[in-house]
Amino acid sequence: MINNRHNVSFLALTQFIHHHLLWFLIGAYAISAVWPTAGLWIRSATFGDVWIFQEKFHVSLLLLLLATLMFNAGLGVKTSHLTSLAQKTRVLFAGLTANLIIPMAYIFLVTLIMRLWHNPVEAQHILIGLALVAAMPIAGASTAWAQNSNGNLALSLGLVLASTVLSPVLTPVALNVFGEMATEEYERVIHNLAAYGSGAFLGLWIVLPSLLGLGVRFVASETHLTAIMPFLKLINSIVLLLLNYSNGSVSLPQAIADRDYDFLAVTFAIAAGLCLTAFSSGYGLSRLFKVDNAERVSLMYGLGMNNNGTGLVLASLALASYPRVMVPIIFYNLIQHLVAGGVHEIMERSVENQKATST
Repeated sequence: MINNRHNVSFLALTQFIHHHLLWFLIGAYAISAVWPTAGLWIRSATFGDVWIFQEKFHVSLLLLLLATLMFNAGLGVKTSHLTSLAQKTRVLFAGLTANLIIPMAYIFLVTLIMRLWHNPVEAQHILIGLALVAAMPIAGASTAWAQNSNGNLALSLGLVLASTVLSPVLTPVALNVFGEMATEEYERVIHNLAAYGSGAFLGLWIVLPSLLGLGVRFVASETHLTAIMPFLKLINSIVLLLLNYSNGSVSLPQAIADRDYDFLAVTFAIAAGLCLTAFSSGYGLSRLFKVDNAERVSLMYGLGMNNNGTGLVLASLALASYPRVMVPIIFYNLIQHLVAGGVHEIMERSVENQKATST
């Protein structure tokens, strides 16, 4: 009786955090701005180095948190949906291509416009932050939004898995392209970042945990997976909040202390523009291929939501001397969930209107 009561309370807590995750994220950023001490400790905690195939990897708490998210993402995939992916290869390829090219075009235009900005250094920080956002694989959270909005889960999962598996190749390529848009000093910064985020790094901390999680999914019984899924959701929420709190602790206190409100305002506006452009490109692609509403929803979430947790970890490890680079990533992370919520509301109302019309 007591155990049942505890289980019910645990499930209620998990669902509460899951449904209000956006507000918890905002709260985590607010706390990091006024009390960054614990976040800085999380960022600095390390466990030494390991050698794999004659290459040294630094093991930190941030990277272990990131690997936990990716493992749980692979574990949460429903393998029954993967069988229908073969029928979606054309749309899948188009989505992956657009996810790479559209942000590049947007950031190139922003780079030209920001030449007029009064502080060239701030413009370069925004460019690097947006480059990290655009170079990251598609966020696993896009599948949850797609499922809640009655999207095509097979297409959504395919976009996430394909972009994640290809990230060791595509991420360094994308970062090198963005490096050509930067000034000479910051071109070196982005190229160094591309080298830091090499195929081996992304393969070890993103692809490998995802594949391990997927492998466990294949061999574990559905009964056991169903039983532990609420625990995984709670762990994911806690890890996501810790990552965002830790990275916010590096950049937000300084930004607020400097009272550089014009930098914060223009960064927010540019990040919002990129997010809206990415979601709109998903909608435009769905019109081009004349797909149904379910596939349209999956394309919009897939192209609009990026794995910013990885970007934040990369920025905090490789760009510690450029804390403002994390501000565009933090803003985009918040904005993409706000836009996703708006898309969800629109789709819900559309379904309700169709039901009302049919009756």
